[in-house]
Amino acid sequence: MFDWNNLAQYKETNRIEAKQAVGGLPHSIWETYSAFANSDGGVILLGVAERKTDKSLYAVDLPDPWRLVAQFWELVNNPRIVSKNILHETSVCIEQADGKDIVVIYVPKANPQDKPIYIGGNRETGAYYRRGESDIRIPKARLDKMFKELE
Repeated sequence: MFDWNNLAQYKETNRIEAKQAVGGLPHSIWETYSAFANSDGGVILLGVAERKTDKSLYAVDLPDPWRLVAQFWELVNNPRIVSKNILHETSVCIEQADGKDIVVIYVPKANPQDKPIYIGGNRETGAYYRRGESDIRIPKARLDKMFKELE
């Protein structure tokens, strides 16, 4: 499990993504949701930034974490935003890190029958996977293979 009181020990990886989110829910959260779901799962942290010097993580002042949680739940259930909500009620929570509130979203690996998880209503251009710290659009050849496996 994660120790959010020692946030500086973590860095963005293929399983952790930090987003400041001080201006609201970032649009790029959906690419990361898709990428984690189509890969091995991961944790999205809202209210967390990355230091330029050593890439360690730290909490920022998040204006209204409860509003972000409510907005996230509303949008993750909107099929025009994301193809499927694969989260459980306990997948999204508010935690304390460095004495500040952060939003923690645990995204599991999607079941094979649910893949690909895609965004924007378009499974051809809206499906992502995670490589290192990056969310990468799934190439058409790989998508075609996923679809054939479902048949």
